[in-house]
Amino acid sequence: MEPLYIVAIGVIAGVAAYLLMSRNVLRMVLGLLLLSNAANLSIFVAGRLSSSLPPLITGESTTIALSANPLPQALILTAVVISFSLVAFTVVLLHKADQHLHIVDTEEMREAEPIGPVADREASGAEQ
Repeated sequence: MEPLYIVAIGVIAGVAAYLLMSRNVLRMVLGLLLLSNAANLSIFVAGRLSSSLPPLITGESTTIALSANPLPQALILTAVVISFSLVAFTVVLLHKADQHLHIVDTEEMREAEPIGPVADREASGAEQ
């Protein structure tokens, strides 16, 4: 079962890399979301999939050798919350950029970075 998850992680990470290389900002946000899901899935696979016992220690045992590892589950829960907040913040930035510039293509978003004579005049004015 784990090789299937490994292939799925590779496919998701590949699609995320493809989306992150896009010039469309919305596709970049979706790529970021897929990349965080691939990372969460890899942590989940690293935490043992075969065990179905809960991580509880009874009175006579001292270890939880056969049960599920709770640390990857806690890490994934934290990562899901962080990735959700990151994507929500990025979507708000995308919405504000779309309201201000009316575009979502990164090649056309040059208003924040002046190029040409305007930038040269601003740089020479800062030197004086």
